[in-house]
Amino acid sequence: MKVSAVVISHGHAEELASSLPALAPQVDELLVIANVPGSLPAELPDGTRVLENARPLSFAANANLGAARTEHELVLVANPDAVPGPDAVATLRAFMEEHPRCGVAGPRMLYPDGSWQASRRRFPTVGATLVRRTPLRLLFPPLEWQRRHYLLDERPDEPVPAETMLGAFLLLRRTMLDEIGGWDPGFRMYCEDIDLNYRAGQAGWERWYVPGAVVRHEYAAVIDKRFLTRHTLWHARAMLRFVRKHPEILRPRERG
Repeated sequence: MKVSAVVISHGHAEELASSLPALAPQVDELLVIANVPGSLPAELPDGTRVLENARPLSFAANANLGAARTEHELVLVANPDAVPGPDAVATLRAFMEEHPRCGVAGPRMLYPDGSWQASRRRFPTVGATLVRRTPLRLLFPPLEWQRRHYLLDERPDEPVPAETMLGAFLLLRRTMLDEIGGWDPGFRMYCEDIDLNYRAGQAGWERWYVPGAVVRHEYAAVIDKRFLTRHTLWHARAMLRFVRKHPEILRPRERG
């Protein structure tokens, strides 16, 4: 199966200068979406196609646009700051070829210094979100108190099912995207990856964490560093949208 890659840039020319040379040799088609002027480095890998938006769009809208402008069955959506290891895409592709009901496959994420990143997670709860996005996180550090959400006690070396994974580097099956209607462009920023994974699961598609594929990811996590910014507001709106769409997520869940 061939892979179309869609990389969405919003003023990330420096990051793209590092990530695109690592990504381009691994995919069959590479489309970079310049969401704002100045999003691209001076040089691009041979064969890279560029789509420049007349006006900025949400990440989800750009992901849909990229899928519509590419052709292969597997669609990789990647952030500019996600740098894949040499065989990352091949590993994800091979897994999806062997698992026809896998609609979403995500890699092991590492920070640039090589430390582990909690990219495979459980679906969020309202209470946990309030802690993470308010000064309460100073009293209850999420990466200590929310071990179940971040799956901190699970660092598998073999593929395992996932509820949701960070949207910074996901290999998606186009058949699945078509069936569930793609990404929800109503999410301005944040939670669009959670919504996509949730709707995929509701439609019977599997989501898998494939740790044999390794990607280094900067993960700026702006809203984890400052409170009461516009990003905090965007995240709150996104969580409210997610809960309105899927109110059943608020029901008590079995501990696992």
